[in-house]
Amino acid sequence: MSYKLIKNGTLLDGTGAEPIPDAVVLINGTKIEAVGSDIHLPEDIEVEVIDADQGYILPGLIDTHVHMVMELKDIGESLNEPFTLKFYQAIHYMKRTLDAGVTTIRDAGFTDVGVKTAVEQGLVAGPRMQVSINPLTITGGHGDSWRHSGIDATPKSYPGLPSGICDGPEQVRKKVREMLRAGADVIKVHATGGVMSPTDHPEFTQFSEEELAIIVQEATYRKGVKVMAHAQGAEGIKNAVKAGIHSIEHGIFLDDEAIELMLENGTYLVPTLLAPVSVLEASEQNDDMPDFAVQKAKEVIDIHKESIAKAYQAGVKIAMGTDAGVMAHGTNLRELGLMCDIGMTPMEAITASTKVAAECMGWDDKLGTIETGKLADLIITKHNPLEDIRSLEDPDAIVTVMKDGVIEKNLLSVGTESLTYSSL
Repeated sequence: MSYKLIKNGTLLDGTGAEPIPDAVVLINGTKIEAVGSDIHLPEDIEVEVIDADQGYILPGLIDTHVHMVMELKDIGESLNEPFTLKFYQAIHYMKRTLDAGVTTIRDAGFTDVGVKTAVEQGLVAGPRMQVSINPLTITGGHGDSWRHSGIDATPKSYPGLPSGICDGPEQVRKKVREMLRAGADVIKVHATGGVMSPTDHPEFTQFSEEELAIIVQEATYRKGVKVMAHAQGAEGIKNAVKAGIHSIEHGIFLDDEAIELMLENGTYLVPTLLAPVSVLEASEQNDDMPDFAVQKAKEVIDIHKESIAKAYQAGVKIAMGTDAGVMAHGTNLRELGLMCDIGMTPMEAITASTKVAAECMGWDDKLGTIETGKLADLIITKHNPLEDIRSLEDPDAIVTVMKDGVIEKNLLSVGTESLTYSSL
């Protein structure tokens, strides 16, 4: 096996524990073999040494809500683009995501299993991913982009991406089965309307509790797959939690009852605070953002912050997620500063982006913390994120990115040493 050793940095291991100065991390192949300030090394080994140069060593960060084969643009431009162009564009989106320090993502819609497979086979560079294929939505709901003009801008279905539009118990049951057949690792459902949909509102309720329970039942019974719910209005959030859905995405209009239900059921919250912020920012830069989305974003942005703050204070489990694709890929880590704005400490924001995010994805046995036996997903950043969490927003500050023990990005000194001693 090939050994790599990271030294001369301060370790933030993702567990929330105190930083470890002058830490050493030994990597053997794809896994972490030893961690600490005084570790024992195998004798007479040749090691690739990365000098962290007094930087900060963190686990590879995890974004639990992205759209990897999408980046919002003017609808006219989108309608005129060749169908397959989006896959080539996604190559750049995935690279930007990695370069920003995000080594694992949960895709919340429109990425098929072929994209994930291309990364796994090393054909393209990209984060490790779980895919949901296509979100389930009702006719006329969030996810149905039919316009009053008669133009239908809903992403076109194809064999690897079945249509997600369904109505009634039997149709939702069948759609879950179609997404699982297409390779879904997680099922995504739109339990409410949303900001970016043309004919509904975030508070509109989609699907009944019965329909949502069928979705959970089918996903769980057939493959043990969890369900994530785009849920913004209070009633839709409560329907989703009661139905057994694993994570609530966005949570804009959380009320006290919804928060209590989430605590009782251990439901995760993925805030995506960056999403409405990005909609408003985009509207100030160009005319690509539709007016209906801008108006709804203005309506919800402060309510969204208040809801997430209230959920955080109550102790709801929060996993980092951004809705990347609504904003540019590679800008994901702006979310951490926004999480701190609603009351989280920098350490809590980092933990939400590592340990808690891995738990939300069911991958905490192999990811999310820098511990012996875990996969070697690590980043090194120049600045102390506990003093300036927004320093992580600059991809140039992320000087090293490693995934599965492979260096995907490195701006630091790397050398090879033959180590003939047993400890360091």
